[in-house]
Amino acid sequence: MDQRGGAMRTPFVLAFAVIILASACTSGSSGSDGCELQAGARGWSVARQWNEANLDAIRRDLPAPTVHARNLYHASAAMWDAWAAYDNDATGVFVDVDATGDDLVAARHEAMSYAAYRVLEHRYLDSVGATETIPELDALMASLCFDIDVTSIEGDDPAAVGNRIAGVIIAAGLEDGSNEAEGYAAEYDAANPPLVVSESGTVMNDPNRWQPLQIDNMVSQNGILLDTGVQEFIDPHWGYVTGFALPPPPSNGVPIDPGPPPHVASTSDQQFKEDAVEVVAFSALLDPTDAPMVDISPATLGNNSLGTQDGTGYDVNPVTGAPYEPAVVNEGDFGRVLAEFWADGPNSETPPGHWNTMANTASDLIGDDLLIRGEGEPVDRLEWDTKLYLALNGANHDAAIAAWGSKGYYDYVRPISMIRWMGGFGQSSDPAGSSYHRDGLPLTPGLVEVVTAESSAAGERHDHLSDHPGEVAVFAYKGNQPDTEAEIGGVGWILAVDWVPYQSPTFVTPSFAAYVSGHSAFSRASAEVLTGFTGSAFFPGGLGEWRIDADSLEFEAGTDAPVPLQWATYRDASDQARLSRLYGGIHVRSDDFAGRRIGATVGEAAWVKAQEYYGR
Repeated sequence: MDQRGGAMRTPFVLAFAVIILASACTSGSSGSDGCELQAGARGWSVARQWNEANLDAIRRDLPAPTVHARNLYHASAAMWDAWAAYDNDATGVFVDVDATGDDLVAARHEAMSYAAYRVLEHRYLDSVGATETIPELDALMASLCFDIDVTSIEGDDPAAVGNRIAGVIIAAGLEDGSNEAEGYAAEYDAANPPLVVSESGTVMNDPNRWQPLQIDNMVSQNGILLDTGVQEFIDPHWGYVTGFALPPPPSNGVPIDPGPPPHVASTSDQQFKEDAVEVVAFSALLDPTDAPMVDISPATLGNNSLGTQDGTGYDVNPVTGAPYEPAVVNEGDFGRVLAEFWADGPNSETPPGHWNTMANTASDLIGDDLLIRGEGEPVDRLEWDTKLYLALNGANHDAAIAAWGSKGYYDYVRPISMIRWMGGFGQSSDPAGSSYHRDGLPLTPGLVEVVTAESSAAGERHDHLSDHPGEVAVFAYKGNQPDTEAEIGGVGWILAVDWVPYQSPTFVTPSFAAYVSGHSAFSRASAEVLTGFTGSAFFPGGLGEWRIDADSLEFEAGTDAPVPLQWATYRDASDQARLSRLYGGIHVRSDDFAGRRIGATVGEAAWVKAQEYYGR
């Protein structure tokens, strides 16, 4: 088993869900065989129901963002092609057919359900969590009164149309460069030996390249115990996968080349070192004890230029015309919540799945006034959802390809390796000072210092490091404590060779190279689509919010009070996703800024391409 992804969340009790779904068939006029499509109390369209089932499947499976972005895209395209078959202006992505029916609404529901069901059943049949996922898919079909034993692909019957579309997509997926037939396997030889997280320091053959971690009791990001304690690079070949709006894969597998990241011992040596020290500085903010209270509302945060962190918020909410209300929280709690919330989605549905939950929430808040591009006549919920998922998940699929193309090609190092490796050499700021080495960490008073006899004397800041004179210490997160439900790691002076990110000790850092940040690419691509699709850069009402309850952190104890995360625009939310990776110690800013630019390019192109398929 490879390591496709870290915090365990318990899914809804499936047995209860199956009972509810199986009892939902009633007589009516909009489903097959006289059954009525059940939207339930939430009013979900059939497209939304299949999207939610897909997200459930992701939460149970090993969290590979690449694979799940592809599955979301293919399921969305399957539903779109089935929807488009009954629209004279629309064009299918994989299958462009014209179908008819006496009841177009019922025909669409049926064709879309068979298409989505077949794709998802195929993709998750052998997945981790399949014993729960497949019954959920079966139960959803039963709730819609569709017989899963109907497998015909001939003729214009809606079930046959859906089955035929799914068959084409499944076949295309076996030839798209993903190597699905062999479990997405790819050859990769790590340039560096594993970093043993439980031991001090590290040894690297090439400090600019990715280093796998060796972790005791390694667990994936949704709580699955893995077979080996040494990471394997997830999907280094993904830049060669066929995309949605991307051009054909180039020979080097880098569809959108951001240029190289900073390298140590090169002309970009200083940027490499500054990037690493910045991560230490973010790590130093992760202690709620005596932390300052800060305003994290759109009044002070957001409104950044692309590829920067230069925003200072907004004067007023453009929807209400009033200033944004302050949202004052503990700075240490904010950093911890940010790192955990965006770690892999609110229920470990991976970043592309996370943005599906964001999109669904925004759609619910918009209500019935569903204007695609913010113009024209309102559309019904089914058309809105089906078109949204095609654009959104086409963008997420392309973001995975573009980001992982860069990851596979540049094979870039993670912060834990950077900081430990440089810290092991000493300091690089003062050639005349003690412990100088050109590849050491830059000195920053109060953040990166050399332990001396004076600084480690009794009562001084390094007194607990008195056995390590001449070594480099950093003021940073001290690491996970034994009782994560009752204790916090806090911050303090530790040896640089012992630095760890703010993550679960069974996960530590993702199992693939750093450059570019997948979170940044997925998030900005999704934000661009949502901006174009809704016709507004702003969340409904000018404010998006996700409230994190007190005492709900996974990595350690806390928080004492609820913490809201707020954003004025979809792009602000995407920028906060990238910021979380610095708090969490997963990425440096170079990973992030390049990922954001790639995401913007991908998202804009996907939105243009999706509109071509819409036809109007």
